[in-house]
Amino acid sequence: MSRAPLAHLNGALVPLAEARVSVLDRGFLFGDGVYEMVPAYGGRPFRLEAHLDRLGRSLAAVGIPNPHDPGRWRAIVEEVVAANGGGDLAVYLQVTRGAAPARDHAPPTDLRPTVLVMASPLRPRAAEVMEAGVSAVRLEDIRWARCDIKAVTLLANVLARREAARRGAAEAILVRDGEVTEGAASNVFAVLGGVLVTPPKGPRLLPGITRDVVLELAAAEGIPAREAPVAADDLDRAEEIWLTSSTRELVPVTRLDGVPVGDGRPGPLWRRLDAAYQALKARHRAGA
Repeated sequence: MSRAPLAHLNGALVPLAEARVSVLDRGFLFGDGVYEMVPAYGGRPFRLEAHLDRLGRSLAAVGIPNPHDPGRWRAIVEEVVAANGGGDLAVYLQVTRGAAPARDHAPPTDLRPTVLVMASPLRPRAAEVMEAGVSAVRLEDIRWARCDIKAVTLLANVLARREAARRGAAEAILVRDGEVTEGAASNVFAVLGGVLVTPPKGPRLLPGITRDVVLELAAAEGIPAREAPVAADDLDRAEEIWLTSSTRELVPVTRLDGVPVGDGRPGPLWRRLDAAYQALKARHRAGA
């Protein structure tokens, strides 16, 4: 994406550097909004329907009217992808409750939502990460009680990632009441006794689109997998630990709290499912 990036803001395609919203926008003042991040491979948005479904659920949960039907959302996303040169992109969708006449916790009922869609280059997978994995640390999950809503209020996540970076780690694996919830910006998988396990969906974690794809691929590959609680201590005996997200895909964790996971290298089940995921991406790029 060598050209200056363009964004879709409230119905108009504008240079991203010139996009402006009111300082009274509730997204700016209160974090009163939701978002999605959709990968596009070869100019084709990946699992867009699932992302739009989740966006709709988040909007409904916080009481913001969905400004577009799925067809219009698809048209906007495809317009932004094309306007930014196609290829592999991370497409960001954000909807806030809108700008109110004054700062007040109780929002007016007649606000027009603010809608932003922008794109940035999807960074290629780092070879060293695929070969050596990443380090993670366990931290207490201090977030609110509705983490299933993909809200823009991400301060607790920011603090967790900041602390992970301070400790030399790429991600924080969050723990609440002795159980793993998710990463600061990812879902978590562990291989326990040869079985791939990920915490079940619920208000404590975001229902990840990539998480669901991994479970689909595991079933297709005949890899035993289940959704079940994962105790924080279970990670100490895990043969493998992975992180998943729409932009980072499948990332192997090879050190946890400074201790090697398994033999300290990306494991065989990760390699198998990562290969399946890359094959799925290739088919998507080809329009299959």
